[in-house]
Amino acid sequence: MTEHATKDYECDLLLHTCCGPCLEWPARLLLQEKQNLLIYYINPNIQPAVENKRRLENLKILTHKLGLELIADPICQPEIWKNWDDSVEARCRMCYRRRLQATADKAVELGIPAFSTTLLVSPWQDRDAIVEIGNRIARPAGLLFVDRDFRSGYREGQRLAKEDGLYRQRYCGCLPSLELSDFKEQIKSDQAALAE
Repeated sequence: MTEHATKDYECDLLLHTCCGPCLEWPARLLLQEKQNLLIYYINPNIQPAVENKRRLENLKILTHKLGLELIADPICQPEIWKNWDDSVEARCRMCYRRRLQATADKAVELGIPAFSTTLLVSPWQDRDAIVEIGNRIARPAGLLFVDRDFRSGYREGQRLAKEDGLYRQRYCGCLPSLELSDFKEQIKSDQAALAE
């Protein structure tokens, strides 16, 4: 269920966004270029639910500050990622595919001709896999997948996020990635406090 009712959007790009810090650089760059964009939050990989909510709340702070419209579908599906029994690489590809497919579907629904993702700002994500999957999804839907390389602005985006007081997470989002984080005990403690 989206937080905003579907309506006509006059925009050229639907930008899938995983969190506020990752939106900082791409949004500012695209706005500077006079791109007309709509932000879309759908990240069922971000777990547990309290973490999903926390990232969405911080994204709302930034979209409000930048004057951007946000559509959010805050679903959380830990069972898919938790029960994944293939490789980490295969799990990440599945995750990219699910989020990019949902974004393409939303672009078609709203009549927006192109889509992209803030995942392309992170040096920690598999850019080649994201671009391959995005293009494979876009073609049959009659869409353009915009595969901008935003990575040169990653550090500046993190600096801006800190300046804006945004929560900057220390794991990708899924429960398996939390278990691999060097900060997992602190993260779990923080999440438990938020859930109370």
